[in-house]
Amino acid sequence: MFGKNVKHQDLANEVNAELNVKGRSLLRDARDRFVRNKAAMASLFIMIFIALFTIVGPYFAVWSNEEIDWNRMGDIARQGVPNLENGHFFGLDELGRDMYARVIQATTISLLVGLIGAFMALVVGTLYGTISGFVGGRVDSIMMRIVDILMAIPGTLVIILLLVVAGRSFVMLFIALGAVSWLTMARIVRGQTLALKNREFIEAARAAGVSETVIMFRHILPNLMGVVIVYASLLVPDMILAESFISFLGLGISEPYTSLGRLIAEGAGTMAYGTLWQLAFPLTFYVAIIISMFFIGDGLRDALDPKDR
Repeated sequence: MFGKNVKHQDLANEVNAELNVKGRSLLRDARDRFVRNKAAMASLFIMIFIALFTIVGPYFAVWSNEEIDWNRMGDIARQGVPNLENGHFFGLDELGRDMYARVIQATTISLLVGLIGAFMALVVGTLYGTISGFVGGRVDSIMMRIVDILMAIPGTLVIILLLVVAGRSFVMLFIALGAVSWLTMARIVRGQTLALKNREFIEAARAAGVSETVIMFRHILPNLMGVVIVYASLLVPDMILAESFISFLGLGISEPYTSLGRLIAEGAGTMAYGTLWQLAFPLTFYVAIIISMFFIGDGLRDALDPKDR
């Protein structure tokens, strides 16, 4: 009798454990898979550290990013090296400005460019792709042919032309980056929409008398968020890379502001004079951001993949 009670208790525990597993939310399940990804978690901590550096770092800066240390302008290669005593933690640039303050500003601007550019591409591409795939027919064909034509034009050329014609500014840079980055997002979202719009729950919503607009915004779009979030996380480093390339050409952020791409270009130009710190510090932050964002995106892709559930 005692043995039967033990068996029944073990069976009840197994059933309860199974019910608890099945009852877990998809969000919690995805979070647990992301936490188990060591590379993604390490990258997330690195990005948190970099974000805190841009917020807290200015409070420790002794010099501003535009202030020139005239006492050390004579020989930057010797007197401009990183020094904790005089407050130049990352050394001086070729004009005698504090690299610590400039790296903080450059990192902040590069992160803003990546996040805002990716957000613009996410909004435009998601709406465009959803409407194209959901409406279908001739509208879909016309909208996708427009995307094909725009994708045939080199994106870098479009960005350069927009910046040259409309002028170099933060707003124009965001518009230029967003103008070429939403196309791939639109194609991805359109493909996912085509796969979803004939599913059983969509047919059930139509049978219940739900309007097409409500179906698109309340049933299609929420089911696209996994793919959209993953691609958006991978789009952030692409935006930073694009801005860095434009800044390397001298068409990106203009003085008195700077970005990591611009600092890297300036540091590469002064390497012959032995001022390696001018390249090392911005390049370190740049590489850390790019690699971390790619690992985070890879972790999100694995965490939100329905095949792994």
